[in-house]
Amino acid sequence: MINRVASWFFQQRFSQIEKFMKEPAQAQKAVFDYLLQAAKNTEFGKKYGFADIKTPAQFAEQVPISTYEQLYPYIERCLKGEQNVLWYTKIDCFSKSSGTTNARSKYIPVSTESLQDCNYKAGKDMLAMYANNYPNTQIFTGKALSIGGSQSQNPWNEQTYVGDVSALLMQNLPFWAEYLRSPTLEIALMDKWEQKIEAIAKHSSKENITTLAGVPTWTISIIEKVLEITGKNNILDVWQNLECFYHGAVSFVPYRELFKKLIPSQKMNYLETYNASEGFFALQDQANSDDLLLLLDHGVYYEFVPAEHSESENPKAITLNEVELGKNYALIISTNAGLWRYKIGDTVKFTSISPYRIKISGRTKHFINAFGEEVIVENADYAIGQACLKTNAIITDFTAAPVYISENQKGGHEWLIEFEQQPSDFEVFKNILDESLRQINSDYDAKRYMDIALIAPKIHILPKGTFYGWLKKKNKLGGQHKVPRLSNHREYVEDILQMLN
Repeated sequence: MINRVASWFFQQRFSQIEKFMKEPAQAQKAVFDYLLQAAKNTEFGKKYGFADIKTPAQFAEQVPISTYEQLYPYIERCLKGEQNVLWYTKIDCFSKSSGTTNARSKYIPVSTESLQDCNYKAGKDMLAMYANNYPNTQIFTGKALSIGGSQSQNPWNEQTYVGDVSALLMQNLPFWAEYLRSPTLEIALMDKWEQKIEAIAKHSSKENITTLAGVPTWTISIIEKVLEITGKNNILDVWQNLECFYHGAVSFVPYRELFKKLIPSQKMNYLETYNASEGFFALQDQANSDDLLLLLDHGVYYEFVPAEHSESENPKAITLNEVELGKNYALIISTNAGLWRYKIGDTVKFTSISPYRIKISGRTKHFINAFGEEVIVENADYAIGQACLKTNAIITDFTAAPVYISENQKGGHEWLIEFEQQPSDFEVFKNILDESLRQINSDYDAKRYMDIALIAPKIHILPKGTFYGWLKKKNKLGGQHKVPRLSNHREYVEDILQMLN
């Protein structure tokens, strides 16, 4: 009965989603007008004349694009308890995000509006799209296993909280979503990660889990722990009705084969989401395509800077109606939590403009371009995926960095890869990875020609558990933390190799 009612409700919601898909300009105009009107009397709004801004062109002229560091003086005041600084309603929690690499944590304001009109609304849309694509779904007969972070009192103001975005979302979930979720809140918000994994596995192994949601790497840890606890070889012997995995934060391409091994079911559905500390921006709306539908009426106004200009001092942003297919853009957001023309650090490519669909192509600071090769995360994920597919390899994680030219060596790339299942032929794996990069990246191909500027990649096979140990050493265990795919320096590669010596 619950499954039928829930399926009907979410299929009805889908008709509302179709409206903004057909009217993207109106949806973004409504968000734009709302944001400026709501925040015109905040300190930030008064400083930049929100009350006088009528058009996106005026907005771009009067309000500068900001990095976190540039916006931090305002955020710091919010952290210390000041209100009406960036947003007009009370800010009493902050999403703590250190991303993949930053030593210093970022504190992202979270408002009631951003919880309700961005994150939870997107969550309902996610279920609505699933129910529309799979009308016979049984996911509502069981529970969704989601791996939360932790939260704590704000050290600058004990009346407010800081924590991983997943923890803040779980703490404030509407009753119906909490009813459909596992494990209990007490377990989900535990702050000791290794004990949490154990507790989640023990609890969920006794539940009817129909849906998984989380970062692939940490979801793998849960599945493996459940199998260890139950003594089963197949997770479907534990969760017979499992049918869906919502994943995000990193590309799923390198993990697809491992999940097929862990969940050997032809009926399993894998769907991507783009949910960050700053908001819920896009989700996969089609069963037969992993492109992500950009969510245009969820309290976020979007602008885009061509990726090649993203690190310029005063980059020129364009609006949604100006984007081009296949071009790499740095994402700029203004949100209903008070982030204004904020450079989030992600890059995207549009795969469709009717409706607007994207692929996440990487991070503005996660790339290798030591020799003009301009390798981005999307390139690396594709090449690794091809090499795994053609050598029956399954990876756990990887990172790569440049090898700089010196008196005794030519330039190149050094890859650190941890395998769940090693390739049938390591040399073939290495050659396919290299050739795949050359096929999709003409700059890399040009630098690799005749080994003139770049020699073939050097690959280290890491012992199992290396990346887990490295993240633990850096105090970065948890669902929000992930291994950096690429870096234009050798800090992470050197640190990991030194740890192994």
